[in-house]
Amino acid sequence: MVAPSAPYSVASYTPDESVGYLVARVRASLFAAVDREMAPLGVSAAQFVILLNVAQARASCAADLAREQSTDTGSMTRMIDRLVRKGLLRRARDPKDRRVVRLELTEPGRRLARKLPGVAVKVLNHHLRGFSGAEFEQLKSLLRRMLANAG
Repeated sequence: MVAPSAPYSVASYTPDESVGYLVARVRASLFAAVDREMAPLGVSAAQFVILLNVAQARASCAADLAREQSTDTGSMTRMIDRLVRKGLLRRARDPKDRRVVRLELTEPGRRLARKLPGVAVKVLNHHLRGFSGAEFEQLKSLLRRMLANAG
């Protein structure tokens, strides 16, 4: 089996047509739409992602969240501080290892977290309108393959 040629070449590369640029633009558009949806609740898209990750037990501390969102721990800590001040998150020492600080949703945070999947569905469905089921599955498959290639 012959390997296909590389999709990009230096001679033909244009940044605004690169997959990286397009993926970044889609991400920015998704975040802007979540910002608009969450504005009445006083929560940004970045805070939305934190709350959703904690609610779904995908991350339980600042370091996990920073890794998940590919951001530095300092800015993650500042975002968590804002959510704590808003009364949506609290920090709790891990009873098995007092050095570890876990994040937990407060009751208002849990109530808000129940609304988050609906916002995600609305925003994603808006961005995916006109896609057939097969195109949707193919898009996910291609993105997963890119992630596997990166890893």
